[in-house]
Amino acid sequence: MRWTRTAAVLAAVLALGLLPALPAAAAPGPAVELSRAEGGKGGEVTVSGSGWKPGALLMLLICGRAAPGKGVIGGTNSCANTEGRAATVDARGAFSAKLPVAEPPEPCPCVVHVAGVTGQQDAVDREFAVAGHPVEPLPEASGDGRLAVLAAVRLDGSSGLLTWFGAPPAREVVFTVGNLGSAPVKDPVFEVGSSHGVFAPQYEERQWRGTIAPGRKALVRLPVELTAGAHGDYQVSVRYGGKVLVEQPWGVGRPWGVTLFWLLLAVVVPAALFRIGMAVVDRVRPAAGPARARPRARPRTVPLARLRTRAPGPAREAAPGGPGDDEPTAVLPWFSPDSAPSAPESSPTTKGHA
Repeated sequence: MRWTRTAAVLAAVLALGLLPALPAAAAPGPAVELSRAEGGKGGEVTVSGSGWKPGALLMLLICGRAAPGKGVIGGTNSCANTEGRAATVDARGAFSAKLPVAEPPEPCPCVVHVAGVTGQQDAVDREFAVAGHPVEPLPEASGDGRLAVLAAVRLDGSSGLLTWFGAPPAREVVFTVGNLGSAPVKDPVFEVGSSHGVFAPQYEERQWRGTIAPGRKALVRLPVELTAGAHGDYQVSVRYGGKVLVEQPWGVGRPWGVTLFWLLLAVVVPAALFRIGMAVVDRVRPAAGPARARPRARPRTVPLARLRTRAPGPAREAAPGGPGDDEPTAVLPWFSPDSAPSAPESSPTTKGHA
């Protein structure tokens, strides 16, 4: 009886110790459910999901040339992007949104593609048939080739003068891959994307020309370009077969040439407008009237050295002189005949008289 109770206690303790580990091991990942498996253009399908990160922003698209487990061949270029919708995950990790049915640019098989834009960046595809849309088989896989990055990643290239004035920054992401599979990989198609801040990268296809035999490696160079005027901290990602192979940070400087251009424009334009305004004012200003008083001329100042005294009496005969005699002769006022004192005609002198 005692051994039975001891065994029961030990079993209870082991059960309590294992209970917290069971939910973590069975924690489900992001899931997506559709209200219908087929729809025609112009209709709607309700997309709901669970197990997503609370508060994450999701992107909902209908994509062609895709299948669950194989991803979307061609990336978002194979999706009806203009008819896509966004959804926000609630506090319980669930969401629900209505997605209009549209024909993707690629033939079916089609899927409803749900991918995280901010926060959790998982992607889930659910098979969906678009009525009336062409259907073609998916391209065959090139074999069991598996690519893996073998060496450090780097960004080659530099910014030129045009980039300083706002041109799109461009680089080449360079990395070495090796084929770890049993079949060669011919002309692999990589997806290159760049992200800034909390936003998920927007991928674009880049095809590398060449064949990588099993057990061999190759140096891959893929171009990457940002938008015009981009600056700040970016991250370049390279994906192959739905798996991210490369993540490389990229610090982009501010295009100071654009700032200098606007500063010069702020100085030149007001100056030009001022000059134009002054020219207009000078042209439309009325002319001076006839009744306007003319300014009086200032009297001419004659140097003292050129003043000459003229003796009172009859005028002297004009004698020929030099060219300087044509100038007017000034008379000192205190030697004028009118100002001299008059003396009597006969004035006896007292000199010698008693």
